[in-house]
Amino acid sequence: MRLFSKKIDRQLEAYQQELIETHYAEVENMYRQMRSWRHDYRNHIQTMKAYAAAGDLAAVSRYLDELDADLTRVEPVIKTGNPMTDAILNSKISLARSKNIPVRADAHIPYRLQLSEIDLCCIIGNLFDNAIEASLKLPEKERLIRIYMDMKGPQLYISFTNFTAGKKLALKNGRFATTKGEGHGFGLLRIDAIVERLGGYLHRGSEDGAFTTEILLPQMAPSVSS
Repeated sequence: MRLFSKKIDRQLEAYQQELIETHYAEVENMYRQMRSWRHDYRNHIQTMKAYAAAGDLAAVSRYLDELDADLTRVEPVIKTGNPMTDAILNSKISLARSKNIPVRADAHIPYRLQLSEIDLCCIIGNLFDNAIEASLKLPEKERLIRIYMDMKGPQLYISFTNFTAGKKLALKNGRFATTKGEGHGFGLLRIDAIVERLGGYLHRGSEDGAFTTEILLPQMAPSVSS
């Protein structure tokens, strides 16, 4: 039993490291796109000035439409107040959009949290990845991920909801079973372990057509001026 426990611990540690590396790569890719767009800003202005000087206002309009669409793909859409949360959410929202999955997010987080960045990354990243995986099984018109994050008194409240294939998910040994194959249950285990270690509360609910995870984590958010 002890050897089995150590094996699970090693697998969880390896999974956590892989998850963190993946999330940071996604965040870096998003900011790389933003830096590239800003670098080209002067060229865009010069191109539009050339069109305007030639009196080709239709070309200016088309170019502006293209720039607007391009900027929408890379511009951060969530500003929670907490830099790490912004980075994770925006990178995952960008990933979901690339897979034609709409995301509705409402998040307001203090600049500082007692929660470590690694724990925050693991929780949000796993919740988002699971929601994306489930959404991909649906027709595009039925896909939607809803996110809500805010402080509830001294606690951080996190809620993720995604639509499912119309079936209520089954419980197995007190847990909702993953459908992603061997090894993919580590994400849920990791969330459970973090919430338990921090003395938080976790609830997963599956109703017909939707799956929701709610988490409460005790937080004492120090003031920025402290």
